[in-house]
Amino acid sequence: MEVSDYDWRLYRSLLPKWQERYMAKLNKEYIALLSENDNPSTNFWKLKKRIRQDAKSPGVAIDIRRSDFFVEILSLMNAGVINREDLADFSKEVTNWIDQILEWND
Repeated sequence: MEVSDYDWRLYRSLLPKWQERYMAKLNKEYIALLSENDNPSTNFWKLKKRIRQDAKSPGVAIDIRRSDFFVEILSLMNAGVINREDLADFSKEVTNWIDQILEWND
């Protein structure tokens, strides 16, 4: 299925906002991790490991390719970066496709 110009432009404008929101959530989790009652060095190494894992998330870094639009949307959803409501402004073609995929996964 081909992505319309409208959906592609919308995706490109929303993706940075979604990523910023996701990284703000991660930052709060990092603060909580650093505030744990373990040794400071233990907290530091836990944080380093966590950041290394999170850096692979599409909420932090993602290659933007029009041909991968649907795969990218699904990966953002699977990683908890976005939810179905974040796609409300997309065309019916996109939202119907996503709804079908979500139904298949239930």
